[in-house]
Amino acid sequence: MSQGELEEQLATLTRDLRDALLAEPFSIRRGYRVGSSLVRAHVVSAEGLGRTIEVLDQRFLRDLGLSDSGGRMARLLGTVSTGYARALRDRTLDEQESIRRAAMVAREQAEAALRESEARFRHQATHDSLTGLPNRALFTDRLRAAFTAPGRRLAVCFVDLDGFKMVNDTLGHHAGDQLLIEVGRRLRRSVGEHLVARLGGDEFVILIEDTTCTEDALKVADSALTAINEPVEVDGQRLGVSASIGIVERETEGSSPSDVMRAADVTLHWAKQGGKRRWALFDAERNESEIARYTLSSSMPAALERGEFFVDYQPLVALDGGRLRGVEALVRWRHPTLGVLRPDTFVGLAEESGLIVRLGAWVLGEACAQARRWLDASPEAPFVSVNLAVRQIGDPGLIAEVTEVLERTGLPPARLQLEITESDAMAGVDLGVLDALASMGIRLAIDDFGTGYSNLAYLRHLPVRELKVAGAFVEGLRTGDSPVDEKIMATLVTLAHTLDLIVTAENVETADQAARLRAIGCDSAQGWHFGHPGPPSVIDAHLAA
Repeated sequence: MSQGELEEQLATLTRDLRDALLAEPFSIRRGYRVGSSLVRAHVVSAEGLGRTIEVLDQRFLRDLGLSDSGGRMARLLGTVSTGYARALRDRTLDEQESIRRAAMVAREQAEAALRESEARFRHQATHDSLTGLPNRALFTDRLRAAFTAPGRRLAVCFVDLDGFKMVNDTLGHHAGDQLLIEVGRRLRRSVGEHLVARLGGDEFVILIEDTTCTEDALKVADSALTAINEPVEVDGQRLGVSASIGIVERETEGSSPSDVMRAADVTLHWAKQGGKRRWALFDAERNESEIARYTLSSSMPAALERGEFFVDYQPLVALDGGRLRGVEALVRWRHPTLGVLRPDTFVGLAEESGLIVRLGAWVLGEACAQARRWLDASPEAPFVSVNLAVRQIGDPGLIAEVTEVLERTGLPPARLQLEITESDAMAGVDLGVLDALASMGIRLAIDDFGTGYSNLAYLRHLPVRELKVAGAFVEGLRTGDSPVDEKIMATLVTLAHTLDLIVTAENVETADQAARLRAIGCDSAQGWHFGHPGPPSVIDAHLAA
């Protein structure tokens, strides 16, 4: 209120008091109104009220030239004070109520903002910031919740994009992000009410609750693959996109969320191995087999250190006269719980892990040392034939290793034969390595000949001395009912002899097979007919005979 407005209001109150004093009949009610008006004029301090009463009491009547008959002024001043007090109390209560209401409104606004903030943080904590899909945390909670009720079935489809890294590397992360956003949209549209989550990177997962059978999960996976496999437009470029899916569908009882996710991850790997752009369904037997393979593979290095491997030898006999020409060294593993394992059980694992280089070096050393002992015992001792894996041939230390073994054992190079499979030979092994081995006087042989895509023109340039024909061709000679196999075998022998190569037939099991091979000109043979693989004492007996 301005100074002028205040003066005008106080003048009005003065007139009201004058009229109240002069009114007939006299009434004190106007005093209450004057007191209330003082509060509205913001004369709200105790000092202000006291000064006002003092002025009215001492000067009001004198300044207006009035007389107070019957003590009217004193009575009016009392009602002014009472009206003032009441108005001030009411004003204070009103102000307090306003403050209370304002505080309640502020609190409600703060609580609403807090709830909104908490909801936003919860959404951020449970959803992927890029695609808006549920994230790993929310998916894990839903998966765990699905296991709380007994007697339910569920399925998980683990989705991984094929070749996503190439998109990131060639077009940049922005293009990769746009691709992930579009894939997320397509998955949401294609799987209906089922939960779709992004686990991170280019990995997505679909949770299918309350399935009735495996077919329910396969339908969802097919729908997801169809949706994803459509080309995507990113920054003006049309990108081909595909995905692989690992599927697990099972009862919740007897399983756990971690079991399901581990199985889904394994199955996704199978889909990738199978050529991508497909789904694979979890197979418990296959999984157990792969676990067993992994366990076996991981225990091999320690087994080699503990001396659990040993070498058996199988005779390689000349068909003309039955002379013992050579022996093939065949590694065995005396496993502490599984018993004696044949090479087809663990050699492939050794090649995958790279242990084949160490294992092969050990076999080479053992075989050469034994061959030297036979040579010391008899001038008719056979050469020893040792298999070389393609990783060994590619190892830069192979030549030095073979040289060191021959020098350490004292075995003449001509008494060592190294075998490489036909598939390895035709895959383009380093001819320089083979030439270096041959120039040392070591015999080279092609093993399992005829099982791959034989290239005789390429074979001419290999420094090999012997072909070991695969047992599949010999099998047809067992009964004599397969003239075709005999003609094939005869042709192979003729071609090999044209190239000045010795021919050895593998897997000869009967005397009839041996006779027919002898008739078509095959040089030598090995197989159960001539002797099973066995310890060095078996060869000692041959030499003694």
